[in-house]
Amino acid sequence: MKQSMRFTNAAWGLLFISPWIIGFAWFQFYPLLLSLYYSFTDYSIVKATHFIGLQNYVTMFKEDKDFLPSLRVTFLYTVIAVPLKLAFALLVAIILNSKGRFINVYRTMYYLPSILGGSVAISILWRFLFMREGIVNQVLSFAHIPAVDWLGSPNVALWTISFLVVWQFGSSMVLFLAGLKQIPADLYEAGMVDGASRIRMFGSITVPLLTPIILFNLVMQTIGALQEFTAAFVVTNGGPMKSTYLIGMKIYDDGFKLLHMGYASALSWVLFAIILILTLLIFRSSRSWVHYEDGGKN
Repeated sequence: MKQSMRFTNAAWGLLFISPWIIGFAWFQFYPLLLSLYYSFTDYSIVKATHFIGLQNYVTMFKEDKDFLPSLRVTFLYTVIAVPLKLAFALLVAIILNSKGRFINVYRTMYYLPSILGGSVAISILWRFLFMREGIVNQVLSFAHIPAVDWLGSPNVALWTISFLVVWQFGSSMVLFLAGLKQIPADLYEAGMVDGASRIRMFGSITVPLLTPIILFNLVMQTIGALQEFTAAFVVTNGGPMKSTYLIGMKIYDDGFKLLHMGYASALSWVLFAIILILTLLIFRSSRSWVHYEDGGKN
């Protein structure tokens, strides 16, 4: 009787979850496998597809002059954007963790950039803000600071699009804020009794207890930064001199402009392997700097 009930419950469970399973299988898992197959072909939509083995991967590393530079730009962009975003999100979370009137309204307002920041419209707005005659340079002119070529200088353009991502700090900030709420107040009281400064308590209490959330945010933001496309495509279109030509843009150009779908699939799988390796390295390193209440046994 109990076995029959379990079977019935399992059948109902599978029935209710079946729309998600079908959607995942058809829209994610099947395309994933198909792209892996295409990465070993010369698939180009308009021509017959032929199996060419590892030729796409060999071409990528030996003949494609844009592949390694675009990877270098993507790594540099990740190194700039992710730490800045996490630091800014933590700073705002600490400010919003204070008590005051209308604090919930402020929290909602600070979360709005996270909702809007990834849209094409906001990227276009960013381009107008930082163009040579844009508002940012006009504000600088009031302080008699020379205009900066935010989008036209190869040394500055990557920082400009990184600031756009930093502006999308909302989701990370919410997680940091939730973590700050979980830190027992008596730890700070004990620190104050011992005469510890605010900076000392931040380094000895706040940061260690936030390390699990820092780890989660670091992994998620690193994955997102390595896949970034919208900011570079809309704001700078990969320029100037390909100083913002991220690997996401290269995959788009090879796949949808040159119609080299097989080659673009190979690029995507190399990017997937890089993201996987970096994620594993971050988790591996977390053993030495992440603090868990249970010692990380579970």
